[in-house]
Amino acid sequence: MAAYILRRLLLVIPTLIGIMLVNFALIQFVPGGPIQQVIARVQGEGNTMAEVSGGGGEGGIQYAGAQGLPPELISELELQMGFAEIVCEPGFEGEPSLSAEECSKEPIGTVRRFGIMLGNYLRFDFGESWFRSNSVTTEIARTLPVSITLGLWTTLLAYLVSIPLGIRKAVRNGTPFDTWTSGMIVVAYAIPSFLFAVLLMTLFAGGTYWRIFPLRGLTSPDFESLSLFGQIKDYLWHITLPVISMAISGFATLTLLTKNSFLDEINKQYVMTARAKGLTERRVLYGHVFRNAMLIIIAGLPGMLLAILFGSSILIETIFSLDGLGRLGFEAVVQRDYPLVFGTLYIFGLLGLLIGILSDLMYVLVDPRIDFEKRAG
Repeated sequence: MAAYILRRLLLVIPTLIGIMLVNFALIQFVPGGPIQQVIARVQGEGNTMAEVSGGGGEGGIQYAGAQGLPPELISELELQMGFAEIVCEPGFEGEPSLSAEECSKEPIGTVRRFGIMLGNYLRFDFGESWFRSNSVTTEIARTLPVSITLGLWTTLLAYLVSIPLGIRKAVRNGTPFDTWTSGMIVVAYAIPSFLFAVLLMTLFAGGTYWRIFPLRGLTSPDFESLSLFGQIKDYLWHITLPVISMAISGFATLTLLTKNSFLDEINKQYVMTARAKGLTERRVLYGHVFRNAMLIIIAGLPGMLLAILFGSSILIETIFSLDGLGRLGFEAVVQRDYPLVFGTLYIFGLLGLLIGILSDLMYVLVDPRIDFEKRAG
C-alpha cells in the first residue's frame, strides 16, 4: 500500500501542471484583462474595453480607451503585473528603470509567463493580489477554512439524514413509504442548489415571509462580544440555510446508495443463516447487515466532501455573501485578478487530488480485502 500511495503522490505534480496549463491557456482567450480593469476604474467607463495588439512600437501594446492616461502609467502597470520587463544593455550598472537610456521595456511571452508562474506555485509562492491589499496566500488562508467548514457540515448533515432514511427504505422496500419518499428525493435532486438557496432566503430570511435566519454572513457584527455558548449559537444560526442548500442535492445519491447497499446485503446467504438461528430482525440488521452495507458508504465520504466543495460552494457562498474560497475565486475571475484566479485553482486542484488519495485509503481501511497494488499490477 505504501508503494501505491507514493505513486499517487508523485502523480500529483504532473496532474497539477496539467490543470494549470489548461486553465492558463483558457484564460488567454477571455476578453479583457487586468490592465483594462484598471483603465476602466480610472476612467469610470465600466468593464467594456478590449485589448488591441500592435501599433505601440517594438513589442508595444495599446489598449482601447487608454487615451488620456499617461503612457508611463500603462507601462508601470504592465511591469507590475508581469506582462513586461525592463531589459538593459550589457554592461549597464545601476538600478534598471525606463528612465535609463540603456534600458527598455520588453513584453514577456506567454510561455515564459506560464513557466515563471509554475515555478513559483510549486514553491507555494502565489505572489500578490493585483486588486487587494493582501498576498494571495493570505487571502486563501483567510477564506479556505470557511469553505472547508461548510463542506464538512454539509457532508455531516447529508449522512445523518440519508443513512437512516436509506435503511428505512430498504427495510420497507416496495411499501407506500418507499414510494413517496423516493418521489420526494427525486424532486429534491432535481432542484439546483442555488435555486433552493433563493427559495430558503425568500421564505426564512426576510425575503417575503418570515425573518428567522440571517440573510448573509457567517457571524453577527457583535460576534466577538458574545459568550462561548452565544458564539456557537450565532454561528449555527448563520450556517443553517447555506448548509441545507448545499446538502439538498446530496440526499438523493446517498439515500439511494444506502438503500441499494442494504438490499444487496439483506439477500445474501449469511443473513438467511442468521435469521435461521433465531436472531431478531433488529439484531440481524444492525449486528450483521449494517457493518457490511456501510463499507461503501463510509469509504465514499471523502469523495462526497470533494463533490460538495467543487459543486455548489461557489454559488452558495456568493448568494449568502460568505467569504469562502469559492467566492474569492469567482470575484477574482470577474476582476481578472490572475494571481488570485490561478492561486485558488491551484489550491482547489491540490485539495481534489489529496482527497482522492484519502478516498482510496478509506476503502482499504473499511475493507482490507481491497488491494490497489494488485490492481495496479
